[in-house]
Amino acid sequence: MGKKSSSKDEVMAEGEEPRTEVSVIAQPLADKKLSKKVHKLVKASAKVKRLKRGVKEVVKTIRKGSGGKRMLCVIAGDISPIDVITHLPVLCEENDVPYVYVASKTALGAASTSKRPTSCVLVTAEGKVAQGKEEEKDLKEALKEAIAGVTAVTPTWR
Repeated sequence: MGKKSSSKDEVMAEGEEPRTEVSVIAQPLADKKLSKKVHKLVKASAKVKRLKRGVKEVVKTIRKGSGGKRMLCVIAGDISPIDVITHLPVLCEENDVPYVYVASKTALGAASTSKRPTSCVLVTAEGKVAQGKEEEKDLKEALKEAIAGVTAVTPTWR
């Protein structure tokens, strides 16, 4: 009995991400460089507990929060049904929170140190728990760089 060859069983090159079907509305979609930077930021913010996971937490924090420039919303582009997250870009734009789509919910969940795929996360600069001054300073600097990268790929409508 021979083993059937399927696209899932193909061996990928090292460092290459699996291809996922990204939704049509996933704009602005991060390129490889920006995606890597955003995933690093998500991982660092999860380490110092400055990360909100899931649609419910993200919406609640954006509605409560006043500091749009100190937040970054990262949305997975391969969510099905897409209706679950279609209101997030509008909410982010109303509250001046920069947002970006990444290709994979699995990679986003792994970056947020979760065992489950995650549809969206929100990185915040302020929080209640302080780990250390250096880690917090590094996180704020990485957040600034990621926001600059996101605003560079985001189209302006005004």
